[in-house]
Amino acid sequence: MIAKLKILIVLFAFACASCSNKVYLFTSFHEPANEGLRMLYSKDGYHWKSIDSVLLKPQIGAQKIMRDPSCIQGPNGMFHLIWTTEWKGGNGFGYAASKDLINWSEQQYIPVMQYEPTVVNVWAPELFYDDVAQQFIIVWASCIPDRFEKGIEANDNNHRLYYTTTKDFKTFSDTKLFLDPKFSTIDAVMLKRQANDYVLVLKDNTRPERNIKVAFANKALGKYDNISKPFTGHFTEGPAVAKVKDGWLVYYDVYQKKQYGASFTKDFKTFTNADSLITVPEGHKHGTIFTVKKQILKTLLNHKGTTNTK
Repeated sequence: MIAKLKILIVLFAFACASCSNKVYLFTSFHEPANEGLRMLYSKDGYHWKSIDSVLLKPQIGAQKIMRDPSCIQGPNGMFHLIWTTEWKGGNGFGYAASKDLINWSEQQYIPVMQYEPTVVNVWAPELFYDDVAQQFIIVWASCIPDRFEKGIEANDNNHRLYYTTTKDFKTFSDTKLFLDPKFSTIDAVMLKRQANDYVLVLKDNTRPERNIKVAFANKALGKYDNISKPFTGHFTEGPAVAKVKDGWLVYYDVYQKKQYGASFTKDFKTFTNADSLITVPEGHKHGTIFTVKKQILKTLLNHKGTTNTK
């Protein structure tokens, strides 16, 4: 019995050490979005500081901007980054990869909507790794005029969510509709709580809503339904989710006030305003939150200047 107890104590200590070896990163950009990739870091998911470097300068797309950067670390340790390259007029998004978030592969333009000649945009591509199918899912918002029932929104602002999948970022599945909630929607982020339990956090972009809601599914690719009532006020967008000790923090850009807000939840049904509990540097614009080993952060903090691709 004593021997078993000792083993349990060692395993518990090892687990705690593993947990403490992780820190949060929050991808970011500053307006007017032509400088490139920035990042925030946090030890607890509540209090954020800026990394004083531009980690990747955008070199592709008609406007050569980087908005809405989404980053994820794959099973082999490689970091994958995607971003919005044009406000309007493009049919794809940007992509680059890195082992350390400093030295990046050559930037690529992925034309996921090239077969839609009237597409207005490709906004806020978001990465998710599906550990069941062992593939990456990329979800974004696009407007194709006259494709869906017209609502309050202008014909060139009636967005729906689309997706593609890839295992290697070299070949991609055909683009398909991801979600039509019967209203214009953008800025979607996916997360997995447990087996057969997925949450989609999205912005309802219709007037007067312009707020954030959640939907649920039992598979990564959906169908997502049971769309909730909004848990934020008007003029909120760009949700990002951090798993914290006792639940989740959903961050969002309160863009009319030019500040960041957050809501805390344990079940994605009941939300509590957490604005007074967070600190986010001024100028930060929305990206995604992920965790890395502390050594990665140490390297980033020691890095100065702008990193170029090969």
